[in-house]
Amino acid sequence: MKYILVTGGVISGIGKGIIASSVGTILKSCGLHVTAIKIDPYINIDAGTFSPYEHGEVFVLDDGGEVDLDLGNYERFLDIRLTKDNNLTTGKIYQSVINKERRGDYLGKTVQVVPHITDAIQEWVMKQAKIPVDEDDVEPQVCVIELGGTVGDIESMPFIEAFRQFQFKVKRENFCNIHVSLVPQIMCRCSTPLETAVKEKISMFCHVEPTQVICVQDVSSVYKVPLLLENQGVVSYFCQRLNLHVEMRPRKMLSKWKEMADRSDRLLEHVSIALVGKYTKLADSYTSVIKALEHSALAVNHKLEVKYIDSADLEPTTLEEEPVKYHEAWQKLCSSHGVLVPGGFGVRGTEGKMLAINWARKQNKPFLGVCLGMQLAVCEFARNVLGWEDANSTEFNPESQYPVVIDMPEHNPGQMGGTMRLGKRRTIFKSSASVLRKLYGDVDYVDERHRHRFEVNPELKHHFEKKGLQFVGQDVEGERMEVIELENHCYFVGVQYHPEFTSRPIKPSPPYFGLLLAAAGKLQSYLSKGCRLSPRDTYSSSSGSSSPEADISEPKFPSLS
Repeated sequence: MKYILVTGGVISGIGKGIIASSVGTILKSCGLHVTAIKIDPYINIDAGTFSPYEHGEVFVLDDGGEVDLDLGNYERFLDIRLTKDNNLTTGKIYQSVINKERRGDYLGKTVQVVPHITDAIQEWVMKQAKIPVDEDDVEPQVCVIELGGTVGDIESMPFIEAFRQFQFKVKRENFCNIHVSLVPQIMCRCSTPLETAVKEKISMFCHVEPTQVICVQDVSSVYKVPLLLENQGVVSYFCQRLNLHVEMRPRKMLSKWKEMADRSDRLLEHVSIALVGKYTKLADSYTSVIKALEHSALAVNHKLEVKYIDSADLEPTTLEEEPVKYHEAWQKLCSSHGVLVPGGFGVRGTEGKMLAINWARKQNKPFLGVCLGMQLAVCEFARNVLGWEDANSTEFNPESQYPVVIDMPEHNPGQMGGTMRLGKRRTIFKSSASVLRKLYGDVDYVDERHRHRFEVNPELKHHFEKKGLQFVGQDVEGERMEVIELENHCYFVGVQYHPEFTSRPIKPSPPYFGLLLAAAGKLQSYLSKGCRLSPRDTYSSSSGSSSPEADISEPKFPSLS
């Protein structure tokens, strides 16, 4: 096993996650099996109870793990499936050590940071690095480890000491460290490439070879970062430093990445999506949602514009208190090509979200509701089509006469962490005419990731279906409503799950792909052609790529064949 530790200096948010993902990508392109571990030095057990404003999006894994958003980057870049133990926190380590102490595993010894905490860190990393993350179930050969925060943070000290010891345990030829630092103009993050003299100075003062100083300047797309590292000889260095035996030949996977990155710079047509949510002041709150939109926009050959709208700004109270903000929000919504209402918690802004859904439904505008977005689409339909004026979720109004969304039976309201319906669950399609089923490739079922406490009340289902709101996807038992589609609408879809968590750059998520196709006016053409894009909308050797391979295959878009 080869271990590559990625640390950061000067400031947090320097780009360690993208560097770690990019290093993994170029090594995977060499035919190696690569896994990734993210270490977060905070004391929380996991990211499940974080506010999106505090720490950005909570990413959900197949096994229900609620983890740091960087694991989303690893999965998207490397196209792998991680588990909750790939996210290591101080809380998890201390909990593990304390549990051992209570069982008497330390035989009465004084339990200390060194050696007990540091040993536990090393054991965790070595054990988790062996867990297969690819579909072929092969044990990884390389483990990329990102240490969150910055070197020097007091919370990071046990981890720094653990890896100081670790390098000697696994031997020099199996371990190396990438340190990501800031070079003020404000491996080296900067706005423009470094001059040779600057790299030589860094080399001298950091006691490394000049070839080991890698410049990662600002680029137009994060998907260009693996190419930037490749062009500076990073693969050759790892092969020499870690005794990696790979063939140095043109690599098809990296060729696709280059074509994708180049193509993103050539897009001329624009498509705008209104993201109507609660946490719109911090884009990191919707990282996977934005990435899923970007993947789909690129697939339909359009440049994406996301219009962030705080849903509360659409409500009548804002018109009274701040009319300018109210009219600006509605102007953004009305000028968008499609509407997305993502997941969320809490009552604030829910009325505004329903107003946006109502507008999209009446104006025949493409709409996608995810998790809470789907639930509110059902509430809006109940109020304005079925005439149930106080229809609501019991999360927001427990006394509603029409509780169209109810709390889940297994939810424990006395505990916040790890109590939701989490992880990969199966959805069965109930209709062969479903648009979403066709977008998935005319499959009988899909497995997608969930993170929610409430769901549509199944006892009221028949009222909606009589009026055209069809529940085309349900769980295996037929008790939980998973997918809604509105009849006689260009694209009005809601999903209880979070499809954004499994979207990939060259394999966009079908619900988001459908939204972008509809917003770009291409959905009906796509469906009528058997779910095939036109030649100009696929990754192929004729798209102007300068890649060394000419036989680049099409991306894995859904197909009916």
